[in-house]
Amino acid sequence: MQAKDGTIVHADAARLEAAVAGIFAGLDVPAQDAATVAHYLVLADLRGVGTHGISRIPVYADRLRRGLVRARPDIRVSHPMPAAAHVDGDDGLGFVVARRAMQEAIAAAERCGIGMAGVRNSAHFGMAAAYLLEAIDAGHAAFVFTNASPSMPVWGGRTPFLGTSPFAFGAPGGEGSPPIVLDMATSVVARGKIRRAMQAGEPIPAGWALDIDGRETTDARRAYEGIVLPLGGPKGSGLSLMMEVLAGVMSGAAYGGKVGDQYRDLDRPQNVGHSFIAFRPSLFLGEDAYRTRMDDLVSRARACPRVDDDQPILMPGEPEANRMKTRLAEGIPLTAADLAMLREQADLAGLSIDLDTLGKA
Repeated sequence: MQAKDGTIVHADAARLEAAVAGIFAGLDVPAQDAATVAHYLVLADLRGVGTHGISRIPVYADRLRRGLVRARPDIRVSHPMPAAAHVDGDDGLGFVVARRAMQEAIAAAERCGIGMAGVRNSAHFGMAAAYLLEAIDAGHAAFVFTNASPSMPVWGGRTPFLGTSPFAFGAPGGEGSPPIVLDMATSVVARGKIRRAMQAGEPIPAGWALDIDGRETTDARRAYEGIVLPLGGPKGSGLSLMMEVLAGVMSGAAYGGKVGDQYRDLDRPQNVGHSFIAFRPSLFLGEDAYRTRMDDLVSRARACPRVDDDQPILMPGEPEANRMKTRLAEGIPLTAADLAMLREQADLAGLSIDLDTLGKA
């Protein structure tokens, strides 16, 4: 029976991950890489970031079939300095390329205390928080940056030039406090939310975007064809420009409006650039002092007077972590449209997947 929110099944995360991995394996992606892609997509849905979850499967699969993304890339890594890695993704799936780059940054941080990896010839890498969590799990703090296809104006302009590139930072928590996981678009709203509203035929709030003629609009389709507005005006524009420098200019990837749009540019790879920085959070004070101070910071933050006494003060990433805990226990809500998409993609990959087994036992 379909619920009011459209949900018809609550999928077990592990079963859904296996089904998604099967779809990508059916597109000639090596089993380990297919598992990586599936893990990151399902992780996004577990955390409630549906714009970067399994709903993206069709575009990744389409670009694989068109040869615009390589199923088996020859990822090349050079080390210009002991603490730095330069990764050429050979137009591979962004998840696979980005994971390799973050592993390189973490390895350099293990050796040198801090490590950086710059990436060129990659593709859309999904949810930036996924790579922060990789670093946090290894005991490191991290920054994750990427550039993206143009959809936002540079401040003062009215045509697309910058991507809605995420600003992402993560750090391990203390003994009794959660990690900090900040992953935010540099636009008023992630462009994926406008695309989802367009697909659902729903309006968007005023102030999110302008249409192609530079007029404010609540029509999702007109907004998607126009420009997304930067967060905080010149501040969001400046942060996105920073991504162009760190992830695009410095890495050798495309930049300044030249990154390919995975939905519209069907004749060329994207050449997305990424930048990963991992470092030991205990470099200056030691592990015990770091964790004690983090506990104190979070404790004092939570003790601040609240606007609403019924709403607790949460740290960045905590709402997503709470949602993940719930969905691991209760399942990931999937709609009829989600199931139809999975069936279609399985068929296109030449697979027979029993979606009736996805539900939580």
